[in-house]
Amino acid sequence: MLKWLLTLAVALVVLSAVSPWLARRFGLGRLPGDLVVRVRGREVYVPFTTTILLSLALTALSRLL
Repeated sequence: MLKWLLTLAVALVVLSAVSPWLARRFGLGRLPGDLVVRVRGREVYVPFTTTILLSLALTALSRLL
């Protein structure tokens, strides 16, 4: 159980660090279905479509390996 929590924490840190690069490089985060909500002057991104596409890509990659 501890291994899974550690793996999840490391994956979240890596994805958080890489997400701005992915957004600029591939246009992720600006797809139709990704929401931008403004709350008290801040923009909050809710990337529904991007999450689904990344999930499908990782699933396909894991099945190939």
